[in-house]
Amino acid sequence: MVRTGHSAASASAAIPELPYAPPPGVAATGIEVMTLSELRDRAARGGQRLADPQRPGFHQLFAVESGTLRQSVDFAGHTTGPGAWLWVRPGQVQQYQDVAEAEGTLILFQPAFPDPATAAAVGLDEATGAVSRHPYDEEARAVRIALDHLRFEFAAGRTPAARAAHTEVLRHLLGVLLLRLVRLAGTEEQGPDAVTSSEPFRRFRAAVEKDFARTRRVADYAHALGYSPRTLSRATRAAAGLGAKEFVDRRVILEAKRLLAHTDRSAARIAAALGFADATNFAKFFHQRSGTTPGAFRAGVRDAGERAR
Repeated sequence: MVRTGHSAASASAAIPELPYAPPPGVAATGIEVMTLSELRDRAARGGQRLADPQRPGFHQLFAVESGTLRQSVDFAGHTTGPGAWLWVRPGQVQQYQDVAEAEGTLILFQPAFPDPATAAAVGLDEATGAVSRHPYDEEARAVRIALDHLRFEFAAGRTPAARAAHTEVLRHLLGVLLLRLVRLAGTEEQGPDAVTSSEPFRRFRAAVEKDFARTRRVADYAHALGYSPRTLSRATRAAAGLGAKEFVDRRVILEAKRLLAHTDRSAARIAAALGFADATNFAKFFHQRSGTTPGAFRAGVRDAGERAR
């Protein structure tokens, strides 16, 4: 998130991977709550430009109270205004475009921090889409109360003897907040983790996340999960608005873009990592689905990064 407490895993990477590590003075509970002002101050003290791209290995939940927060997530722009929320997932490539004027709260948490029931209910394993929410009226009030309670508990801290109970309270409070946002509040951006997701789609999504670099064949997923390809396609179209094959291909393209932007690996190495026979097949696949070549995409991302500097 910022280098103070969240150090880059590889200095040679084009976009640093940021593992979760709490800064000094914060108990290692797996969750951290701060204001956007504190985010800016921490970055300034650490000499970090928030406009630089980064790839955090933890969840980030932004709640904007005033001003407008603009950022890019996996190469798509997001504008979050007062009363709105944005959830950025681990592994996504994020770049702040304008954080100077926005005020609000940022919640960081590790993937394993929420309890399993909450993780399943809110689609915590979805790894591709940033989720926007803008609750209104009573829903907004309920979400705000949940946030205030979480902030109070985090700020209160506890003695070492009471830290285990403190962590469990934080876990439950985060669960309430996530459930309020994802299951109850209105949406601006309906993604694959919407409440209409079926069990076949949830299982398919998890299998794709695990095996997209091994196979792009829907029939393979259907066989492994015990469904017919038609069932997976219907479930995926109902939940995500696209067919099962397109869902797999988009996940592969997203990872290809991340690797092109995030590393200096050759096209041949990226092709091998994603299960292609050779760089030529990979380049053809990439061009057909993104409209550009891997080399042109990488150059465009690097040029944009230089202009931002």
